[in-house]
Amino acid sequence: MQGLVEYFYKGGSMMWLLLAVAIMATVIILERLFTLFIKARTNPKKLTEKVISLLSEDSLDAAMEFLANHSSPVAKVLLAGLEKINRGRAVMEEAMTMKASSELAFLDRGMIYLSAAATVAPILGFLGTVTGMIKAFQAIALAGEVEPTLVASGISEALITTATGLLIAAPVAVFYAIFSSKVNNYTRDMEEASNMLLEHVLEAGLVQE
Repeated sequence: MQGLVEYFYKGGSMMWLLLAVAIMATVIILERLFTLFIKARTNPKKLTEKVISLLSEDSLDAAMEFLANHSSPVAKVLLAGLEKINRGRAVMEEAMTMKASSELAFLDRGMIYLSAAATVAPILGFLGTVTGMIKAFQAIALAGEVEPTLVASGISEALITTATGLLIAAPVAVFYAIFSSKVNNYTRDMEEASNMLLEHVLEAGLVQE
């Protein structure tokens, strides 16, 4: 632990900005892990088939209650459609589309900041490199000659900030790719589930054209 603290202070003032970026990215990653892999987790096909089964038994209220007890985006989209089932196909379809857009915004929350963190961290690291080299050259100018001991601290700061920036950016970029893929999957699931439900209620005559 002491070694990490010493490493941090050797990196200079830019390390504080890198620390802030790392903390922000960590918080977003933990929140996205919980939301995308725990809170929103469900099997969309089985969920939709269960709803269709309940509707086939002329149990609209049971289907809506079943969906209300699920926190997944797919369930919320289907519930929004069933709530408008008595107002015709167009209204039902529009309700599901609007709810899907709302859920997509929720699923995509914080992603722009995660992308920014992956971009900004290396930039801050390289900026630390520049400031470290400036210090090294200033030390040379003041001394009037090149002494390894005079420039060592500046070069050390330059290398530490660069390495830290890249170490922060790499895992953040990986998590961003994973989360983006997951959001795309949820988008596809919501679209497929909506089409399945709409097709069933049309065939069963539960909604008017």
